[in-house]
Amino acid sequence: MYYHDKRLQYPVRVGTPDPLFARQLQQAIGGIEGEIRVCLQYFFQAWGARGPDTKYRDMLLHTATEELGHIEMLATAVALNLEEAPASLRETSASASPVVNAVMGGERPRHVLEGMLQRHLLSTGLAAYPANADGVPFDCSHVYASGNLAADMFANVTAESTGRLLAVRLYNATKDPGMKDMLSFLIARDTMHQQQWLAAIEELGGTAALPIPNSFDQTQEKSEYSYVYLATERNGMPPAAGRWTEGPSIDGKGAFRVSQNEPLGDEPILGPARPDSGAQSEQM
Repeated sequence: MYYHDKRLQYPVRVGTPDPLFARQLQQAIGGIEGEIRVCLQYFFQAWGARGPDTKYRDMLLHTATEELGHIEMLATAVALNLEEAPASLRETSASASPVVNAVMGGERPRHVLEGMLQRHLLSTGLAAYPANADGVPFDCSHVYASGNLAADMFANVTAESTGRLLAVRLYNATKDPGMKDMLSFLIARDTMHQQQWLAAIEELGGTAALPIPNSFDQTQEKSEYSYVYLATERNGMPPAAGRWTEGPSIDGKGAFRVSQNEPLGDEPILGPARPDSGAQSEQM
């Protein structure tokens, strides 16, 4: 069961409506780095969480529900940026950054940008919709819920990292004080959520919980390949040394070493094509 409050989690204010920035905000709603993604990811991870300790399920549900509030904030920001939208897109956030201007405006046909504004007008009445900045609907292809708590927590760190990266880019793309204030809040929440998932990983055993799943008997895997870094270049030069090329493995169960990757199998030979497969006669 869920409840709602008509008040926003954090104030959303727009000084100067900017339809181009509204389009950019759509990425934070329905992009692969966006709030719909993390909201659904945390919900499905929670709904499928098993185990005697329910605190992880509880944590996921709290955070997933918070993400609903972030979608609400961003949808409100999109709508406010589309209010009194100018007929011309020249006076927009594209002027805030040469990079933004190049990607979002200067190197794209004018009809693409005008089409974006028309989509907001005709399809949603100048409101947000569940799609990315190019109008591609969100399709859940980046919602990761594996049923393994440790694996899911690592996926969540990545999700919050890319989400925070996008929020920072949006912060740098706008000059509107209200939008900067809202994004500053969302950036702070992404900071907390990164720390939150990392803390859960630590509590689940941290590096000692590796490899995932830790329930598999490692004596059943080809252990001679478990901690070897395979070099694939053919220039005779060894790969650049790093933490992953020598010394104890992160899980403490082995030692890293380097080996030249060599084929262990033979060249594959497939049987002849079937007569009804539509292949050439020479293949049969």
